[in-house]
Amino acid sequence: MAALTYPAIDPVLFAIGPFAVRWYGLAYVAGFIAGALVLRWLSRRWEVGLTDDDVMASLLWGAVGLLVGARVGYELFYGLDRLRADPLSFFRVWEGGMSFHGGLVGLIIAGLILAPRFGVPFLRLADMVAVGAPIGIFCGRVANFINAELWGRVTDVPWAMVFPGAGPLPRHPSQLYEALLEGVVLFCVMLWLARRKRPEGFMLGVFLSLYAVARIFVEFFREPDAHIGLIAGVLTMGQLLTLPVLAVGVWLVVRAARHVSGSERERGGRVD
Repeated sequence: MAALTYPAIDPVLFAIGPFAVRWYGLAYVAGFIAGALVLRWLSRRWEVGLTDDDVMASLLWGAVGLLVGARVGYELFYGLDRLRADPLSFFRVWEGGMSFHGGLVGLIIAGLILAPRFGVPFLRLADMVAVGAPIGIFCGRVANFINAELWGRVTDVPWAMVFPGAGPLPRHPSQLYEALLEGVVLFCVMLWLARRKRPEGFMLGVFLSLYAVARIFVEFFREPDAHIGLIAGVLTMGQLLTLPVLAVGVWLVVRAARHVSGSERERGGRVD
């Protein structure tokens, strides 16, 4: 089967002695900075009233919540056996192993702590964070591609690639599929919707719903985790964990739509 040549980019950008700067780490830094800039912009556009100190606090707390949550989530969902055999593996983050679902929980916890301190409803703060989140997802998936990890299933499509460590057969570059759908496309949709302030929870609901649809779709092209395989012979672990995300996202969108309908009925009643 014909295949494109994998670019084989060095995962380490540069190293000074034992200190190494990796693309994977830079992806997280870029995502956090971009998210903070979007948060600052939306706070002014939507007249939410966050100060620059609030944005900086969101950046720091969000980074801690996401990183800890993503690592804990990965170990619980994907690496529990490895963790039991080698507890110190939890701290070797440069070897990979971050879970979106765990990171999402960590961000939610950070938001629940910060929102009352800022005097902003949690869902409003979450709406603003959700607009910038696809940038971080894009950076992370590109870093996965550079690390030659989380590759796709064997295929004969013209753009298939042979990934190092994945055997001799060409595979879907599923990392790039996710970067495109969960990153570029989702960010464009969120940015377009963010032109005006929406009901609380709507933007978060759209983000969760569209992310879930994209993730579930791409998982059909992504190689299941070797130590887990397909659950019930059908779903990957990623798809299984994403189903609740889809349910919550749809619920938030419906909740926001009902709020708008209720407000319109109230205004109509006053006019009558």
